Amino acid sequence: MPLDQSVRFIAVLCGLMLAGFIGSLLTGGWLNQWGIHPRQVSSIWTIFTAPFLHASLTHLLNNLAGFGVLAFLVLLRGKACFIQASFIIVAVGGLLVWALGRSANHIGASGWIFGLWGLLLAMAWFERSFTSIALAVAVIFFYGGMIWGILPLRSYVSFEAHLFGLLAGVLAAFLWRKGLRFFGG
Repeated sequence: MPLDQSVRFIAVLCGLMLAGFIGSLLTGGWLNQWGIHPRQVSSIWTIFTAPFLHASLTHLLNNLAGFGVLAFLVLLRGKACFIQASFIIVAVGGLLVWALGRSANHIGASGWIFGLWGLLLAMAWFERSFTSIALAVAVIFFYGGMIWGILPLRSYVSFEAHLFGLLAGVLAAFLWRKGLRFFGG
């Protein structure tokens, strides 16, 4: 995917996150009810809306920064890889949060971000190519501190989304390496 298309694609996804945040502000936080509510059958579909909702401007901006960089790095592999990996990360990671997470309203794109992070690291392990390893080293250098996010250090942070997103990203890398393609590529 050409650089300008990658940037536009990421900008659209970030724009959707910004729109979700603004919509929530305009409705007094009403949209945030579309976060993941573990084990509530009527809310299982919210695994696909939760990544676009954020609790505060700081929450949104932190997620946009990490998402933009990691999404761009995954898009270097092509749009099909990004779309398939994102689908697996959001669906599998979200489903695990829904099934196993604490009783809370889990919102934000951090599970998706941890999934992209895990994908980039796992691709180095599964492929062992120079490019994959170089990307993983850069990701570890700049984003290695993310590892602390999978620990339950702060009650208001969904470490479950982080952990399950990471695991879903590793699964996506494994499936991609094995040649399983849902969306072409």
